[in-house]
Amino acid sequence: MTSHLPSGLQGGEEALISEGVLLTRLDTAVGWARKFSLFPYPFATACCAMEYMSLSMSPYDIDRFGALLPRFTPRQADLLMVIGTVTCRQAPILKRVYAQMAEPKWVMSFGACASTGGFYDNYTTLPGIDRIIPVDVYVPGCPPRPESVLDALMALQRKIQHSKQKLFGEVADPT
Repeated sequence: MTSHLPSGLQGGEEALISEGVLLTRLDTAVGWARKFSLFPYPFATACCAMEYMSLSMSPYDIDRFGALLPRFTPRQADLLMVIGTVTCRQAPILKRVYAQMAEPKWVMSFGACASTGGFYDNYTTLPGIDRIIPVDVYVPGCPPRPESVLDALMALQRKIQHSKQKLFGEVADPT
């Protein structure tokens, strides 16, 4: 069987034909578009919020990654950034915020307190947000440096691009 495609297409998933046509799968194109159009919802509760604010400054410029404009309503966001300590009284609020987000949605646990409860070893602090909502990427540090946050954001972008994208009209897999 002979192929009518140029030789560059036979080995890879995508190829550039001449100067203006790109052939790829729809799933791959949607993943590429989603990775550069993240709308973060900052659930900021503690000192890590200062480090989050520094991400928009010129040395770090989170806008390069398509995640500059925070959304302050969960219905317009697809990335929940839990920034800082979460107490047991805040846990139901965090769960409600997560439930109000539209699919697809991702969660970033920002700092030691959000990831493990931090140095607070008492009954009021939630020992990690992964006990109440699923977490896609963890950012280490107390407080985490902006470089660590950018590394975690790039890891999340790779995860988004390489994951199976639910396309329009498809039913979600129950497993």
